[in-house]
Amino acid sequence: MNISEKHLAFLKDKVAALPANPGVYQYFDEHGKIIYVGKAKNIRKRVSSYFTKAHDSAKTRILVRNIREIKHIVVDTEQDALLLENNLIKKYQPRYNALLKDDKTFPWICVKNEPFPRVFSTRNFIRDGSTYFGPYTSGRTLKVMLDFIRQLFPLRTCTLNLAPVQIAKNNYKVCLEHHIGNCLGPCIGEQSEENYQQNIESIKNILKGNIGQVIKLLKEKMTELSQDYKFEEAQKLKEKLNHLENYQAKSTIVSPSIHNVDVFSFVEDEGSAYVNFLKVVNGGIIQVHTIELKKRTEEEKESLLLTAIVEIRQRFQSTSREVIVPFNVDFELENTKFLVPKQGDKKKLLDLSMRNAFYYKQEKLKQTMSRSPQKRVERVMETIRTDLRLKDQPVHIEGFDNSNIQGINPVASCVVFKNGKPSKREYRHFNIKTVVGADDFASMEEIIYRRYKRQVDENNTLPQLIVIDGGKGQLGAAVNSLRKLDLMGTIAVIGIAKRLEEIYFPGDSVPIYLDKNSESLKIIQNIRNESHRFGVNFHRQKRSKGFIKSELENIAGIGEKLIEKLLTEFKSVDAIKSKSIDELSVVIGKAKAKLVSDYFNRSS
Repeated sequence: MNISEKHLAFLKDKVAALPANPGVYQYFDEHGKIIYVGKAKNIRKRVSSYFTKAHDSAKTRILVRNIREIKHIVVDTEQDALLLENNLIKKYQPRYNALLKDDKTFPWICVKNEPFPRVFSTRNFIRDGSTYFGPYTSGRTLKVMLDFIRQLFPLRTCTLNLAPVQIAKNNYKVCLEHHIGNCLGPCIGEQSEENYQQNIESIKNILKGNIGQVIKLLKEKMTELSQDYKFEEAQKLKEKLNHLENYQAKSTIVSPSIHNVDVFSFVEDEGSAYVNFLKVVNGGIIQVHTIELKKRTEEEKESLLLTAIVEIRQRFQSTSREVIVPFNVDFELENTKFLVPKQGDKKKLLDLSMRNAFYYKQEKLKQTMSRSPQKRVERVMETIRTDLRLKDQPVHIEGFDNSNIQGINPVASCVVFKNGKPSKREYRHFNIKTVVGADDFASMEEIIYRRYKRQVDENNTLPQLIVIDGGKGQLGAAVNSLRKLDLMGTIAVIGIAKRLEEIYFPGDSVPIYLDKNSESLKIIQNIRNESHRFGVNFHRQKRSKGFIKSELENIAGIGEKLIEKLLTEFKSVDAIKSKSIDELSVVIGKAKAKLVSDYFNRSS
């Protein structure tokens, strides 16, 4: 349904009355349902852009056509606008907003607010004064961390009420955990609350990434124990120190001078954006997470990145004052500085995050393609069609190459690819018949004409694309043959030159260069390489057969049939040379065997 002129005028009047302040705007459809929520530094300017400019995206045009009402909320700061937008999107799930694809509950490590606090994993975030660390996107990482903590510090796992009054009643008995050394028995007063709380503070520092502080404390305690001649206790602390220092060595991947930084990277494709997050404390990465944002309108990458930053920082309760991003973000967050590093350790961190985002995107793509291989084929074919400006998807491609040495044994090859994969049963070899000497252009013209003359005469299926191994010259020769057959316009044809991988089109002297990582170029290169390999192998076989035949033909009295008998039996000239007269006689008779043996004895 299109907006009437009257209603469009009504909306424009509403836009003109909007404030030029930071805030959030909401679009409603004819049923009064929120269909889009957006943030802006200047509400009036941002909303007016929807109605005053042409939109390339069909999704955005559909959104605008469905707007029946506009409402707004003014806030004090840009940060408030970001937070409010994020909360409204979560609450109403508007149809045209980017969809967060990993909306699941992740586990946390909880340090319970109670006497002698327990440390355990949970998915329930309860605001009861307990301290939570995470969330952990990998259950395995969380388990390893908890095991590491319990290896360092004996902790209780029971749910007993260990208030001082309850312990004083002497109603508790120690459990198996105490007997095997995993708990020091606070329930019966064998471990003081002060000592237990020191361990809890060390655990909190480890979970925050402040391992250096824990190491320093343990070293001081170890020195004190050694001075008091408590060597066994000091040895136990030394073992804990070794564990911590090994853990720290594995965690630190950048300069330890980077204390508390959030790193965000951004990659996208046509339908989704992927944002990777690294939490860095004291040079070590303590949290990693990637989210996918499903695009629903023509949203700018800056807006998508900001949406992800707010969501992730809320989820991970991050208050880092420095945020590393891949491009400038024209938005302000309170007490936060955005940085786009160009070099150094922070640039290395951003590059690492970019690799994580890229691999996540590739993994998602592989999962989608594995579930639907046909979708992958269609996507790749559509990519080639777009990159090479073709009319149709090239589901059937044929590649050609010539092979000769100084004009000797000139041959050519034709390889066939269906849906981007080789169809080897349909490969064909050609002996060049009309060309004398080493003339690649004329040879290419001959084989293209012969191949498609036969295909047309036999009413066989024609390819959508021909790939010629060579530049403008070979391409021009192929075009000549296609014109003779009146197939120009029916079959697309390109040439690929080896040196810089230039792609040439008929009638255009200026080549194009595809991205070296693009799927289109990889498939074209594969076709080119396969046609070259197939042609060279055929040429090598012809040279080999020619040499063998010519050498045996030099033997007087040995004709073509005897040569064939010898090669069928002994496979090669070297094998024939090594045979005795008696062995040769079995195949060609004693008289002929003597001729062969005498010939090779004279030659050696």
